[in-house]
Amino acid sequence: MDIKQIQELIKFVSRSGVNEVAIEQKDFKITIKTNQTPTVVPAPVATYALPAAAAPQLVSVPETKTPEVATEDTSRYITIKSPMIGTFYRSSNPDKPSFLNVGDEVAVGKVICVIEAMKLFNEIESEISGRVVKVLVDNASPVEYDQPLFLVEPM
Repeated sequence: MDIKQIQELIKFVSRSGVNEVAIEQKDFKITIKTNQTPTVVPAPVATYALPAAAAPQLVSVPETKTPEVATEDTSRYITIKSPMIGTFYRSSNPDKPSFLNVGDEVAVGKVICVIEAMKLFNEIESEISGRVVKVLVDNASPVEYDQPLFLVEPM
């Protein structure tokens, strides 16, 4: 590329409104940057005035009591948490049954789920023994590190 072509390219870039152009050939590389900042023009906002008769009125609503929800005492349960970030799967294959269901007994070293992280399927093994009380995560949903997966009643 000669100097005349470079000058024409600079003129073209400045007229086009592009902020940056990079061209790379076998033995030549050029990057042209402009200091143009895009101009933002706000769209007109329509305002409407309500007639006095249509003005909103305050209406009193009778107070209702919300029923008290009994919270389950989970202090006696042990929480199995996710050891990594990824996608939680209850089985190794959609055609196969879940590793754990509510009421199942789990032992140390038993595979309880699979977490996919970066296209790798990691089998997660239990570190405790007990009976599964609750599955806290839906199948094929994303999980964070240290997110609770199962509640287990220790044996």
